[in-house]
Amino acid sequence: MPKFVIERNMPGLGKLTPEQFLAASQTSCAAIREVGPQVQWVESFVTDDKMYCIYIAPDEAAVRQHAKLGGFPADSILLVRRMIDPTTAEQA
Repeated sequence: MPKFVIERNMPGLGKLTPEQFLAASQTSCAAIREVGPQVQWVESFVTDDKMYCIYIAPDEAAVRQHAKLGGFPADSILLVRRMIDPTTAEQA
């Protein structure tokens, strides 16, 4: 199943309270339940003004549907072509 990186521009995001992140996470999970089990939220990285989310989904349209249902921006949706990590340097 394809993996996507979603960039969400959200000014002031890093200043949200734990309660606001809880509510946003609950909204996201509810939207995923509506889209269907083919969409999986893996994790998200929060910076001051952006969020970078990792999703597994059949296609970009499913990611966009989730964003629409959740009321989240999806300013950039990029298909992950390959994953590498420090162990990649060890492969001969």
